[in-house]
Amino acid sequence: MKLVWSAETASKAFIDTVKTCKLSHESSVAELISAMAAGWNAKLIVETWSKGGMMQTSIGLAIASHYAGGKHVCIVPDEESKTEYVQAMEKAGKPVPEVKVGKPEELVGGIEGIDFMVVDSSRKDFANIFRVAKLGERGAVLICKNASSRAASDFGWRNVLDGKTRIVRHVFLPVGNGLDIVHVGATISGPKKGPSRWIKHVDRKTGEEIFIRT
Repeated sequence: MKLVWSAETASKAFIDTVKTCKLSHESSVAELISAMAAGWNAKLIVETWSKGGMMQTSIGLAIASHYAGGKHVCIVPDEESKTEYVQAMEKAGKPVPEVKVGKPEELVGGIEGIDFMVVDSSRKDFANIFRVAKLGERGAVLICKNASSRAASDFGWRNVLDGKTRIVRHVFLPVGNGLDIVHVGATISGPKKGPSRWIKHVDRKTGEEIFIRT
């Protein structure tokens, strides 16, 4: 199995997020991420959040998990952040996801089958969070928020992900403070069928080399 796109589900999540967050511009980060998570029918959505962070993305992910029939998990660093997060979600009138308290790079490693994850790349440890993530067999969509202000100049998806992981597509979107998005292919089990070849692509913005197997 693999992640399969549903335009209808994506559209419903997009509209619901617009209404809930009272957003108006089409390029909103919350609207886009919500539509992506719902459209890919994500069954396990994971995000990181800390005190004082923007809530729109979290609300959008909660909406997406509803339409996709999935589970939403939020990782926060301390109890103070948890309290603020829960209160904000309740105020928005949306179901509060499962909230885990602790270091994200430690807690993420204990979650199996992630197929949609959003991490704020302004965090110093953001790369380690992706590095320890245990992705689902259907594939996964991984998103770095605030990528335009990212300090880690040597960051590259192939440096972070397992070398055996197949990158289907990588794109940088100038939305909000920048979204760095990668779509990881489904895990292939059993013997290979037929020949395959690798295509090399160089990201003009970052200089990162991406290899896609066809």
